[in-house]
Amino acid sequence: MYIELPEKRYYKIGEVAKAFGVNTSHIRFWEKEFDVLQPKKNKKGNRLFTQEDIKNLQLIFHLVKEKGFTLDGAKSKMKENPKEIKSNHEIISKLEGIKEALINIKDQLS
Repeated sequence: MYIELPEKRYYKIGEVAKAFGVNTSHIRFWEKEFDVLQPKKNKKGNRLFTQEDIKNLQLIFHLVKEKGFTLDGAKSKMKENPKEIKSNHEIISKLEGIKEALINIKDQLS
């Protein structure tokens, strides 16, 4: 899944949930389950997600929703070789973005 978010320093939980097509409670649940998610909180207690959090969420989403891993399976997969998994997922995400752009160009030419 290719997630498009504007370049910002922090993202609110509503923006993140909308980009992933899930409820905010889903994001909060993943935050509790996965140690790699550490959003900052402002004085009100609102979660503020960084670019790194978004990348980790994309990886979690990919493993759980697209590949069908259980939460425990996704956790262990991420601990096995995190750099390789992140690298592979980033490559796949970039290729999906390129594919989407090419399809848009093709549709414009038709």
